[in-house]
Amino acid sequence: MTTKPTTTLTLTRHKDIQKWVAGRSGLPAIRRVPDRNGTVRARLALNFDRKRNAAPAAPTLDDGMSPVSWTAWLAELDRQQLALRVVDEDFEFVDRKDLN
Repeated sequence: MTTKPTTTLTLTRHKDIQKWVAGRSGLPAIRRVPDRNGTVRARLALNFDRKRNAAPAAPTLDDGMSPVSWTAWLAELDRQQLALRVVDEDFEFVDRKDLN
């Protein structure tokens, strides 16, 4: 049995991030999460529809996510100095300063 090689990408350019997310029927969202001190912080999220080729389901307040525009989401990505690291079909947010 052969295993498929792992593909890792680190995306920082806005159009590359939007293209990757859109290609997987995703939408930008933000979670408001309290830290240890009770201060509410914005945590970036992406919402994907699990059914391929279906229109992405909009995030709802029930799942803790608020849908946002790409402009607002990308502005928060830049404010937090984050990049999107993609490993095969999974992703995580990483600090841009750790990329060098």
